[in-house]
Amino acid sequence: MKAFAAFFIALFTAFAALAQDSNKEANVAKAQLVNEREVVTQLQIFLDQQNFGPGIIDGRWGEFTGKALVHYARAHGLQVTADIYNQLPLDSVYPVYTDYTITDQDAKWVGPITQKPSDAAKLKRMPYPDLLTFIEERYHASPDFLKKINAGKNLDALKAGDTVRVPNVAPFKIEAMEEKGRLPDVPEFAARTIFINTHDKMLDLYDGSALIAAFPITPGSKTLPAPPGKWTIIGIATLPTFRWDEEMLQHGHRSANFFEIPSGPRNPVGVLWAGLSKVGIGMHGTNTPETIGRAASHGCIRLANWDAARFAYMITKGLVVTIW
Repeated sequence: MKAFAAFFIALFTAFAALAQDSNKEANVAKAQLVNEREVVTQLQIFLDQQNFGPGIIDGRWGEFTGKALVHYARAHGLQVTADIYNQLPLDSVYPVYTDYTITDQDAKWVGPITQKPSDAAKLKRMPYPDLLTFIEERYHASPDFLKKINAGKNLDALKAGDTVRVPNVAPFKIEAMEEKGRLPDVPEFAARTIFINTHDKMLDLYDGSALIAAFPITPGSKTLPAPPGKWTIIGIATLPTFRWDEEMLQHGHRSANFFEIPSGPRNPVGVLWAGLSKVGIGMHGTNTPETIGRAASHGCIRLANWDAARFAYMITKGLVVTIW
């Protein structure tokens, strides 16, 4: 662990040096990044685009940026050294930021929401509480980060027609997702396998022996840990409803006292439910992406919705999921 930490300290120092060099040359080279935040943001966007999730894009070096970089390097046969930055095709991410204008259709994804299950069950869907939350999830970004790159704008009062500066990442388009209780089988994915490291809090997806994706996760809790062993995916649903059963959540047993929470991005399981052969356990999205890797779940494996949306179409029924 000490060697691992020392590596990341050295790598962060290298990034800081790059940022300083970029700042010195900002007036002579248009493509140069001007500060440390832009250097790290570019890396985070690159890793995200390659399906090696760095967690929330925030322009800061952190745990999951480092883990995503390590997993990407492993997948591409790269040596993980302080020089790895120069081995990455980061020029594919330019510009680092872009602008997005909020539409009337976007505003339709905002509405009343409640965390009380009995009240949530009465709603037609579980939408975003406001347009800032919509933008945060669409561009995989933290609210503080968005406010920093939009200095002078009141992002808490966004409306249709407003333009927001965002990281230049492929957006998570909630409007493109369909509510499907069971995705069709994909025979071409039959050789894929999933490995979940509950200590590292990362999910790895392999196609044969090739690592093709890795995402940060929340794997259960001390009370209800993600169950170790080998399981299989028994079904995959997008924009699922959620059966809220306190007995199941707290003790792992179904009861007759439950509420059916409607679908939507702020449903407790987000935009995905990939059920496992272990009863009540699945891989799913979340209504609190900022807590991925940092808060507990009820035995399941949670991903940020933008990762869950991609992951849903990279897997199929019958795949083996190994949890350890």
